[in-house]
Amino acid sequence: QVQLVESGGGLAQAGGSLRLSCAASEVLFSFRTMGWYRQAPGKQRELVAEITSSGLTNYLDSIKGRFTISRDNAKNTVYLQMNSLKPEDTAVYYCNAYRFANVYWGQGTQVTVSS
Repeated sequence: QVQLVESGGGLAQAGGSLRLSCAASEVLFSFRTMGWYRQAPGKQRELVAEITSSGLTNYLDSIKGRFTISRDNAKNTVYLQMNSLKPEDTAVYYCNAYRFANVYWGQGTQVTVSS
């Protein structure tokens, strides 16, 4: 059973930074893509950023230039560096991984940005 464990969420002020980590129980190369989603209260879950096994990245338009997704294959960990945070970034952030027809989710980590 694949496990994804997120950490690094918390409270930040507008303009501040946080770094989220997602530790996978299996080697990252076994996943076609890994990514971060978020879900704010009353809203649908949305893709924030994703990275393929070859290192290609894709970002939600509203976070481009502020967030960066990266991976450390040696640590089986994917990161989301979030800078210039805005109150509208407040949400539960979920790590996600795709392998063949299967999708895996972490338990989520809360990010709250105060104005």
